[in-house]
Amino acid sequence: MCGIVGQIERRGIVDSARLVIMRDTLEHRGPDDAGSWLSADGRVGLGHRRLSFLDLSAAGRQPMPSEDERLWLTLNGEIYNHRELRAELEARGHRFRSTCDAEVVLHGYEEWGAEVLRRLQGMFAFGLWDEREQELFLARDRFGIKPLYYFADADRLLFASEAKALLAHPAVPREVDWSAVCDYLVYRYVPSPKCIWKGLAKLPPACWLRFGRDGAATVREYWTLPPGDRQLPFEEAVAAVDARLESAVRRHLESDVALGSFLSGGYDSSALVLYLDRIGYRAETFAVGFADWPGSEHRYAELVAEQFGLEHHSRVLGPESLELAHRLAWTYDEPLGDLSNVPTFAVSHLASRRVKAVLSGEGADEIFCGYTWQRDLMAARAAGDPAADDLVSFYAGSMAMGSFDRPRLAGLLHPDLHAHLPDDPWWFYRSLVRPELPPLQRMQWLDIRAFMGEQVLTKVDRASMANSLEVRVPFLDPELVELLFGFDPEVYFRPGQQKALLRANLAGRLPEAILQRTKQGFVGPDSYYQNIAWYRGLLGDSRLVRDGVLHGPAVTALLAAADHWRLWKVAVLELWYREWLT
Repeated sequence: MCGIVGQIERRGIVDSARLVIMRDTLEHRGPDDAGSWLSADGRVGLGHRRLSFLDLSAAGRQPMPSEDERLWLTLNGEIYNHRELRAELEARGHRFRSTCDAEVVLHGYEEWGAEVLRRLQGMFAFGLWDEREQELFLARDRFGIKPLYYFADADRLLFASEAKALLAHPAVPREVDWSAVCDYLVYRYVPSPKCIWKGLAKLPPACWLRFGRDGAATVREYWTLPPGDRQLPFEEAVAAVDARLESAVRRHLESDVALGSFLSGGYDSSALVLYLDRIGYRAETFAVGFADWPGSEHRYAELVAEQFGLEHHSRVLGPESLELAHRLAWTYDEPLGDLSNVPTFAVSHLASRRVKAVLSGEGADEIFCGYTWQRDLMAARAAGDPAADDLVSFYAGSMAMGSFDRPRLAGLLHPDLHAHLPDDPWWFYRSLVRPELPPLQRMQWLDIRAFMGEQVLTKVDRASMANSLEVRVPFLDPELVELLFGFDPEVYFRPGQQKALLRANLAGRLPEAILQRTKQGFVGPDSYYQNIAWYRGLLGDSRLVRDGVLHGPAVTALLAAADHWRLWKVAVLELWYREWLT
């Protein structure tokens, strides 16, 4: 896993020293090595920070050229089917100089152009400069596992793995997009392509961007989940998932260094440990828990680790760990109101002291129907509840965690900013609705593109990479996801059972205490986030209020009402504002 940057100048030349400064703001993403490349005319520069997993030699260094140096690549990610693609490309006459997966992207682009993206199985964000065409090609993986920000004006285009690298360039203003602040308060994140910083954008998942010397930028989506209606007996679906999941886990072990695994004691991470054991891979496991909480996940994780005889590491967090939220304001660049920010950072730090990469269970809830709101939707439809017909409102209510509709936003934001209030606060959800899908899969797609793609994967990427740790997510193997979506939902959905297909593959193979657990997010006890003294200490002298961003009486009212979920959003915004703008 790595950090990437790039700069294309239309009129001037690249300041090489500035490019290195931008690159090295991402040292945490790649502490093993660093490289830069400038074009002969000085108008193009690429930078790379490397966290090495394949071909640890100098042959794997980036930016990486094609054989004729027509193409130059800087890539962040892992291509899990690189061996199969390499064999196909060699059969077509391509010659490789390394065993690095990045080189497959170069040769694949030479052979297939943008169509190479449909062939890549993995997580990635990359920038590729074509010297002959004088064109930059940016791309991001199907689910948005790896991030990619960019900035364009009349003179240049800049891109990077994180916004902080772009903010290190003097052409990028540190100006806030106040409409994006409204989006954050509604969603707990700023949805792509928007960014909290005016002038910056995020390339959405499953998209590519072309930018030529004429200054024209074109963005296209190259993939979306196709709908399916395949019917087959439940037992056959169980077997198909079993085979595909084992293959996905095996693929995600591709590395020249040892990998570990996060382990929460829930279905998803326990399933990964089960399949690792079946393959014969002995991975160290890592968990965090919370003091004085009967539901603490580290206890369940220890049951699973003990069954498989694994070397396991746990850390128990107390109330003082909430102070990590201050550090995360720098880590995330944009405010991110996920309740598990702190434990995700803590478990990443714990794992990083032992390994360079771990497997994690993100994506399983989305594809196997593990969320309560998915079952609630189907129950409401079965009962004839008309509320289930308005998917956007139903989903917004499920995601609320302290909802801010337009009137609440108007009450919280200072009146001077009311011009930035959205007419439709739920515009992002509405843009993702796919009416051609069955109702359950419509909601699953919202989970994949909204909750997972914009919030969960962002949280995991920044928290792990801040600790120079790579996180791999086998449940988001595209072939596994397409297998599940290819079924009629009746094949994999059981009203009274969460993740029926996955659970069937775990039955009899895991401790009964794990199989009987109800769904629990990767968060701490409610009391952890209901520490009103912490909120008062942080917001009693709010910089957001002082600078006319938030309306003081509204913040005071939230504190008086102990409105913890809305206070959490405001607190995260306050910490971000202090870190970046004061």
